[in-house]
Amino acid sequence: MSEERYLGSGTQETAVSGLTGPVPGHLPPRLTITLWDFSWYTRASEGEPFADLDAACAEAAELGYNAIRICAAPLLLFGGLGLDALAEALPVEGLGAAPGGGRYGQRTRWYDVQVDSVVDVRARLLELFAAAERHGLVVVLASWEYQQSTAFAATPDWFEAIDAVPLQERYAVLGAAWNRLLDWLTDAGHRSRIALVELHNEVDFSILPALHEGGAAEVVRLRERHPDLLVTASYGKPPHLAMQRVPDGLGAAQFHVYSYGVLDALQKLVDIRSEGSDDFPNAMLRSLLLPDAPSFEEYGRAADWKHRATVVTDQMIYGYDWLDADAWDTWLYSEYGAYREVMLREIESRVVAIAEWARWKAVPAVVGEGWIGYTPLHGTFEEGPVGRALAEHGIRTALESGVWGMVLCSNAAPHHPMWADRAWQARMNALILSS
Repeated sequence: MSEERYLGSGTQETAVSGLTGPVPGHLPPRLTITLWDFSWYTRASEGEPFADLDAACAEAAELGYNAIRICAAPLLLFGGLGLDALAEALPVEGLGAAPGGGRYGQRTRWYDVQVDSVVDVRARLLELFAAAERHGLVVVLASWEYQQSTAFAATPDWFEAIDAVPLQERYAVLGAAWNRLLDWLTDAGHRSRIALVELHNEVDFSILPALHEGGAAEVVRLRERHPDLLVTASYGKPPHLAMQRVPDGLGAAQFHVYSYGVLDALQKLVDIRSEGSDDFPNAMLRSLLLPDAPSFEEYGRAADWKHRATVVTDQMIYGYDWLDADAWDTWLYSEYGAYREVMLREIESRVVAIAEWARWKAVPAVVGEGWIGYTPLHGTFEEGPVGRALAEHGIRTALESGVWGMVLCSNAAPHHPMWADRAWQARMNALILSS
């Protein structure tokens, strides 16, 4: 009788099940998140997506969402930086007026603010929490202030105040601001609505030191002050191949999963993410522009301080404002076949890497943004059948891996055209909540 060959215990898969880490009992067993970022206060004028916060929350709940993720602007509201008056009357204009009518960013996502407004952000935050409570939603709190929020203001006061904070002190100032904001929300009776607190969004793509240079310690300090809350910081692109580089102390693995793939190939061909390119727009980009597009020089750029306040370049603003979205999508569809397997595998492997790190650290995992990348406002590649299939692959992988919370897609929110695809959102939300 022959014996089975012994191949070692490493060949035996270890079965895992359940969430990667424990979740406070007052929170939902799964989160399905719609990403409202800073737009909930920059797109708040009459006729804009967030003019009526109660209606926006009601629609999110009707589609099956149970969580919204926002920039709570802690530095503006509670940073101790002399911005109290501004917090109660923030002038919002987006990137400002462009030559020939319209505004810079008019055909971009997130930057397409077209109406001037004055917003009481402090009062509006309380209004948002009250609406969330009425409609059974919880709130993921983050800050985009060292990445882009301040660029939407009509004056540089907010940006200049936070930019004046020395680089190595920024995490401490953020931590102190969050502590005051959380106490304020608690006094207002909203503590049970808080699903997660992020010291800052995408620390690796913001004007901040590396997270291990004071950020992780500040997360630990906040966790000690608020032990009943989940507190962390988020990465735009965590080190998937070397997750041991993520510092200890995070209370959740809120990491983002983007697989640019074919989109990255096109963006490199048209050199749209750079600054100061001598030959911009190059021949490839010119072939994709609308017939009436002005020259780069004629179009100009937003105020210099706004470009210092945001990670989006003037080349991307010009390109996305004047692209023929159909030509853009046609190129992506025609070339996608060569990238399909890589993009599917990349999404899967990154989700698994995040989940396994979270399981190792015994903390909940969240994919707060994903799945393809930053596309023009009227581009439909991510909203179409290819993008939805990639999103579904990410969602199913996340559910199988024990991820607690996830977006359907970063574009599935009231300020993006994808919000109109109600059937797909309702179907995917039902899948997540039934898992």
